[in-house]
Amino acid sequence: MTETMTFTDPRLAELDGFHVRLDEASERADIILARPPYNVISMGARDQLRLVFEALDEDDRVRIIVVSGEGEHFSSGGNIKGFLEASPEHVSHLAWNVAAPARCSKPVIAANRGYTFGVGFELSLACDFRIVSETCRYALPEQKLGQIPGSGGSARLQKIVGVTRTKDIVMRSKRIKGQQALDWGIATECVPDSDLEQAVTDLVNELREFSPIAQRTAKKLLNDTDDALLSTAIEMEGLNYSRLRQSEDFREGVEAFHAKRKPEFTGR
Repeated sequence: MTETMTFTDPRLAELDGFHVRLDEASERADIILARPPYNVISMGARDQLRLVFEALDEDDRVRIIVVSGEGEHFSSGGNIKGFLEASPEHVSHLAWNVAAPARCSKPVIAANRGYTFGVGFELSLACDFRIVSETCRYALPEQKLGQIPGSGGSARLQKIVGVTRTKDIVMRSKRIKGQQALDWGIATECVPDSDLEQAVTDLVNELREFSPIAQRTAKKLLNDTDDALLSTAIEMEGLNYSRLRQSEDFREGVEAFHAKRKPEFTGR
């Protein structure tokens, strides 16, 4: 049974343009952008999204988090007028807020269809998996406003596709279709629009089969070593591998393998 989540933090008493649903049986929380028709993300929503990710990270009922948008589009981006009204101090926190999915210890999936522009694209890039429909259009259009991406978009994109393709996307405000995003390594999977929800559900169910502690360790290790020297990354991998050998989940995994049965991981 799916229920709309409420939060004890008074700053989340009234969510600004999105809502959160919990399916406890599936250990799944959905953050759904809901400001139709284009699901524009306000300045206030960015602060709240960070707080929601932090709350869900601490919620033992949640294993997987999915971010999606209502209707035909994920998000056309941010509230443009809000940039002129926001204080410099507020703007300086934008990248930190949008990076909340990356800091979250749990797997985060972005379900992208239609317009996924600006901060909508940046929020998706901060997620671990991006499942896109064939209608998806990724873009960082800030050059058209006399600006550049300000919430990690160009930096994260360059890590994924390299400087040449990033310049093509950023400096030309170029739109990238779903299939091209898959070909370039931006998207995890590209499916027909009618199959997007099922593809996300399938991935949620797949991820739930693995050890929570191994999953958290893998995510943090990969994030931490993304810009590390190879020798440093190998050393960190070895240290984390050694630590996981002491876990109950590793013992359960080995015993289940030899017994030819499905493991029952507990996250310890």
